[in-house]
Amino acid sequence: KALLAAGSAVVSLYDPYRHDMVAVLGETTGCLALPNLRDKMKHHPEGYRILRERPRIRLSTLDLARLRGLPDGTLGREYVRFLEDNKVSPDTRMPPKFVDDEELAYVIQRYREVHDLMHTLLGMPTNMLGEVVVKWFEAVQTGLPMCILGAAFGPVHLSARKLQLLATELVPWAIRSGRNASCILNVYYEQRWEQPVDSLREEIGIFPPP
Repeated sequence: KALLAAGSAVVSLYDPYRHDMVAVLGETTGCLALPNLRDKMKHHPEGYRILRERPRIRLSTLDLARLRGLPDGTLGREYVRFLEDNKVSPDTRMPPKFVDDEELAYVIQRYREVHDLMHTLLGMPTNMLGEVVVKWFEAVQTGLPMCILGAAFGPVHLSARKLQLLATELVPWAIRSGRNASCILNVYYEQRWEQPVDSLREEIGIFPPP
């Protein structure tokens, strides 16, 4: 696992769009963060129910037609809009291969499957700037080394203008939101599709995007 972690770290830093290597990095370096996240879920009513029921966010579990029909501004409508605008699919999230504990494997799977929902709640696109901002938020929230590395080294791929925007506005906001927000894995998003995004942000503790 140490060799896999080292190799995946090098590849991920060189090419952050190698999602397979990013996934390996998350699994092989999450030995401390994943139990902590699981414990947070176990001690929260909604999080505990998620751990027990183990819902999945996949195209096979989503009623996209119903979500498209929800009012603008609701979580379900804005999530589908994000998927379509950015041409991404929840089915691209790889299943865990290097996490031995079944429960911890589900925790990292859940983290991966709510990643696009974090983009939706944070109002960030899937370009490099948006991914770095989300990684800063997730790093504070989860403590996963993969997120910390992505937040720290992702900016090397950005232009000087975007670096200035990142440093002066976006990173401070992402850090404040990450510290203020309750654990993002303790939200049963599948039962919140009709909730307005602004309302859910306020409930979780995410400050409005700058």
